[in-house]
Amino acid sequence: MGRIFSLKAFACKSTLLHAFTSFIKIACFLFSIQTVFFFHTHLCFLFFNFCFPFLGWMPCVFIPNPCPVLEFELRKAKETIQALRANLTKAAEHEVPLQERKNYKSSPEIQEPIKPLEKRALNFLVNEFLLKNNYKLTSITFSDENDDQDFELWDDVGLNIPKPPDLLQLYRDFGNHQVTAKDLVDVASGVEEDELEALTPVLGTILPPTLDTLQPVENSLLVQKLEDKISLLNNEKWSLMEQIRRLESEMDFLKNEHFAVPAVCDLVQPSLDQSPHKDSKDSGQSAVVNSSDEGINKNIHLPVSDAVDSTTPKENSSDSFPQREREGIPSSSPSSKSTVHFDKPNRKLSPAFHQALLSFCRMSADSRLGSEVSRIADSEKSVMLMLGRCLPHIVPNVLLAKRERMVLHLCQELIPLILCTACLHPEPKERDQLLHILFNLIKRPDDEQRQMILTGCVAFARHVGPTRVEAELLPQCWEQINHKYPERRLLVAESCGALAPYLPKEIRSSLVLSMLQQMLMEDKADLVREAVIKSLGIIMGYIDDPDKYQQGFELLLSALGDPSERVVSATHQVFLPAYAAWTTELGNLQSHLIPTLLNKIEKLLREGEHGLDEHKLHMYLSALQSLIPSLFALVLQNAPFSSKAKLHGEVPQIEVTRFPRPMSPLQDVSTIIGSREQLAVLLQLYDYQLEHEGTTGWESLLWVVNQLLPQLIEIVGKINVTSTACVHEFSRFFWRLCRTFGKIFTNTKTFKNILIILDSSAGNGVLTKATVPIYATGVLTCYIQEEDRKLLVGFLEDVMTLLSLSHAPLDSLKASFVELGANPAYHELLLTVLWYGVVHTSALVRCTAARMFELLVKGVNETLVAQRVVPALITLSSDPEISVRIATIPAFGTIMETVIQRELLERVKMQLASFLEDPQYQDQHSLHTEIIKTFGRVGPNAEPRFRDEFVIPHLHKLALVNNLQIVDSKRLDIATHLFEAYSALSCCFISEDLMVNHFLPGLRCLRTDMEHLSPEHEVILSSMIKECEQKVENKNVQEPQGSMSIAASLVSEDTKTKFLNKMGQLTTSGAMLANVFQRKK
Repeated sequence: MGRIFSLKAFACKSTLLHAFTSFIKIACFLFSIQTVFFFHTHLCFLFFNFCFPFLGWMPCVFIPNPCPVLEFELRKAKETIQALRANLTKAAEHEVPLQERKNYKSSPEIQEPIKPLEKRALNFLVNEFLLKNNYKLTSITFSDENDDQDFELWDDVGLNIPKPPDLLQLYRDFGNHQVTAKDLVDVASGVEEDELEALTPVLGTILPPTLDTLQPVENSLLVQKLEDKISLLNNEKWSLMEQIRRLESEMDFLKNEHFAVPAVCDLVQPSLDQSPHKDSKDSGQSAVVNSSDEGINKNIHLPVSDAVDSTTPKENSSDSFPQREREGIPSSSPSSKSTVHFDKPNRKLSPAFHQALLSFCRMSADSRLGSEVSRIADSEKSVMLMLGRCLPHIVPNVLLAKRERMVLHLCQELIPLILCTACLHPEPKERDQLLHILFNLIKRPDDEQRQMILTGCVAFARHVGPTRVEAELLPQCWEQINHKYPERRLLVAESCGALAPYLPKEIRSSLVLSMLQQMLMEDKADLVREAVIKSLGIIMGYIDDPDKYQQGFELLLSALGDPSERVVSATHQVFLPAYAAWTTELGNLQSHLIPTLLNKIEKLLREGEHGLDEHKLHMYLSALQSLIPSLFALVLQNAPFSSKAKLHGEVPQIEVTRFPRPMSPLQDVSTIIGSREQLAVLLQLYDYQLEHEGTTGWESLLWVVNQLLPQLIEIVGKINVTSTACVHEFSRFFWRLCRTFGKIFTNTKTFKNILIILDSSAGNGVLTKATVPIYATGVLTCYIQEEDRKLLVGFLEDVMTLLSLSHAPLDSLKASFVELGANPAYHELLLTVLWYGVVHTSALVRCTAARMFELLVKGVNETLVAQRVVPALITLSSDPEISVRIATIPAFGTIMETVIQRELLERVKMQLASFLEDPQYQDQHSLHTEIIKTFGRVGPNAEPRFRDEFVIPHLHKLALVNNLQIVDSKRLDIATHLFEAYSALSCCFISEDLMVNHFLPGLRCLRTDMEHLSPEHEVILSSMIKECEQKVENKNVQEPQGSMSIAASLVSEDTKTKFLNKMGQLTTSGAMLANVFQRKK
């Protein structure tokens, strides 16, 4: 009690409260910093109640506000604790278990062990990523495996450490930062001495006495790191020397090899260039190679073997170390064998073409696992190193292999181990079993997994040689050829192409070709057949047995006729160019392949007089089109100047638009020739030869001029000019042919051949055949300079004049306008041609021009219609010749059908009204017939107001007038056209007033004509009239439901059946009847 009373006495002073709260605050801070804010106010009140019971809850009257002092002390305490924990965190960063340091020192391929702080930070970010992307089960498993970490609090990683962005942001920003040299320096050795001196007194005042010995510890760690680094450099030195020994042996082989280097080396290299680089001190297997990407120098780290192989010139790589050191390098294996040799095919493909062909082999080496698979260990030491790299990725997946994804990933990780063991195992039976496991490792391998297996198979083949590939790998493919899963069959098809460079040439042209042929004929999966076609293309790049030429041609025809568009596309991109290259080497391109395809087209045209198979025509013609680059390359390579084409001095540039865009790299002329520079030199000599020296002694070009072009022109003359698809296909073929062979060739050879045919045969109807549109659209449009456009305009004007004056059919001219009108670039040109016809002195030519406007209006924009088309038609509509005026009616109708501008529609409406209401046209039977046909064609699709206010009322008037016609032939002709027009309009929405005032009266007038002239039509019309009247009566009784068209419900089911049955027996226009089933506005 005495102590309490003395405490009360002491509390009377104003500083007592401040001292007590400070004491409580510090005590709480030491135990738990979170409790201060909760308890300090309550403690103050309790203290006041204890010391001043007579004052109750009013301590603030006597005590000054202590908050600023408390906040200051709290801030100082926080800074102290953060400083302490920051130093502890830095110490933890350098803490590496002793065993891991030993492993790192003895195995330079293993990365530097992860530090505890780094591990906790990465664990936190990974868990955060899993949760954000709804991998909740995986996140739970991950948390269970790291139960010593709290994933809900970043401070658990380490205080005074800022939280980095999430993994997605880090990935996106990875390429935007260039790592500086200081960032890669070790933390302990990257601090300046003056900074250490400045930090020493501060640390001495804050750190406990046990941390005063930190400097000696840092020195010992630095010494240890330097020793480790020396060991790494020594290991790296021996590893490099080992790689140089291996590369020297490969160089000896490559010097004797005049063929391109097989696939995988070139495919692995570019992908490794993109792999994340590692500092040289962290991995003994990396070397720095300078490269340039759009002028920016970057450091790209590659595995040493690939870096030396891809960047060291062959003649200099052996000089990288002194001769005595290379001679003293021990063999990598006591059982080291001699270099593997592969069969060299007797082919003359350019390296560029061969490389482009091999690019269709889909390999996977752009990842750690892909790089591991692409290099097979060939010695005991290499096996140990590979196991050390792979096992850390396999064991965690074994522990978690309860989910299907984990199992698949584990299977992928096993691929390099299986391949290595299969490669080095001495027992053939065990090797066969291991390769069987490889091909059956994954039940349905996806794209990435198949690429990984293919990469491994290619690496295996390069290592073991063609004999073992034939004996061990091919049987595995044969077993899977009829597997129930298409993914397995796809793996077989892709394997045949990938392994082609490493097989004995007899096997390539027999067993593998037969396997692919069987799969192409029997497999039902489009993807599998597509892969078969690509593999066949690669086989065609290696095959050199002339006896297999005919089999290849049969495969080509089968591939071109495949129902799948994917397969046909792959044929044009890969198989056909590769087969054409082989055909060229055999001398069969001009003697067999192209003539055979042309003969098949001729036969097709002969047999298709009553129904041409347009699909087959497209198949053969597209194949010929894909052969044009190979044909032109042959012409250049066999030219008289080919021996003079040497690369010296400045190489001329090739115009970007010189050649049509190729479908694939294998159809690029520069790829076939060998390089763009070589092609540029050849093109320069080619143009000079054609312009100054001609084609004398140039057998390959003379064949094109004297045999190919005449046969093509003859075939074109047999085409049905009304077949739009055929005209379009041949136009495209001639366009590509002329663009590929150049402007000089087109002007001097192609023009000459076609014009000779046109001039000598003008009297026997050649102008009415497809030669005209194909010449106009496929040859004259190849070049777009002013003189070329003038040639096209002049040709079309001449054709229009000749056809008109000779009263010949206009189908060839129409086909030209349709083909050219599809391209807006030619609309102005076509309008120029038509204006020539508008102002021509002959009425026949003016009449033809008027009819051509109908074809052009549909594709021309409304501005040109208003400025060029309508004025020309108005001019023709006032022509002195009635036939010219009548010829403008279809064009006016088409404008009503396609244009939406109100002013244009009113002008056209006025002109048509003048035709119908002018007394001078009352007896013009042909004019009335043309108007009725036009109304029936455009009425259903015309603007509704125009249809209701103009078309249907005038049809009613024409029906009334026709009742008064005394000539039965004219009356029946008009009635038939009226019947077609009313049939087309019957499905349009027709208002009740229009139905009562015009539509029904017109049908009654038409029935009157049909009663005398065509009783079968009269039956249908009576049914239609009856139903219309019934619907109108019902509408007067009750309001219609919704907005249903009256005309849509005019005909009952029985009437519809009768109507359709009768319509099938009538000889009416198909175009008119087709409008019945069109959707109406």
